[in-house]
Amino acid sequence: MSTTSKPSIVFCHGLWADGSCFSKVIPALQADGHEVIAVQYGLNNYADDVATVKRTLGRVSSPSILVGHSYGGATITGAGTDGRVAGLVYIAAVVPDVHETVQSELNKYPTEIFSHIEVAGGRVWIKPEGVKYFAGDLPEHEQKLVWATHYPPAADLLEQQNLDEVAWKSKPNWYILARKDQTVHPDLQRFLAKRMNAITVETDSSHVTMLSQPDVVIEVIRKAARRSVEMNK
Repeated sequence: MSTTSKPSIVFCHGLWADGSCFSKVIPALQADGHEVIAVQYGLNNYADDVATVKRTLGRVSSPSILVGHSYGGATITGAGTDGRVAGLVYIAAVVPDVHETVQSELNKYPTEIFSHIEVAGGRVWIKPEGVKYFAGDLPEHEQKLVWATHYPPAADLLEQQNLDEVAWKSKPNWYILARKDQTVHPDLQRFLAKRMNAITVETDSSHVTMLSQPDVVIEVIRKAARRSVEMNK
């Protein structure tokens, strides 16, 4: 298979992160011959974040697989209706339906991390002791790095979604379910994956599966990419 016949992989990060959170999975996919790019959006405004995903799709060849972690599940749900997108991979993600918000879904299944955040300057920050509820299965030095580099979202970001169309109803989708997640409740993840009829892979990881179990994420993306190739034959 030539490099040009392989789909591109476009990563979409969540809260308290940027595109570098996929640093452990990108090299293997590049070695496979995929074009890979990580979207860098501002976590200021949902519509702007979705627009940034669509702009980034224009920087790689089509078709693309969109991969969304956490809040990134909402951005790929909004941007994935784009004709350049062949499939969706969700990692411990919140996946809204039409007229739902990320916050309305999270409210149904409270988790521990939201007791360890602080709103300041219109942004939502993790307190230092809260990082263990976000990335608790990473070595301590990696947890410290996650906290030192975490990027705070706008305080109202999770209330902003107002989707008229959702990509998971029309595009093949996969869901990586983190059974030890203390940020997006595993029961919420299970509900969302079932609602989408997603091909689901469960693993005993914290919220940041792509950092603690990158091989699991790489393999699911490879499966999604192979499905894309088969569909385009």
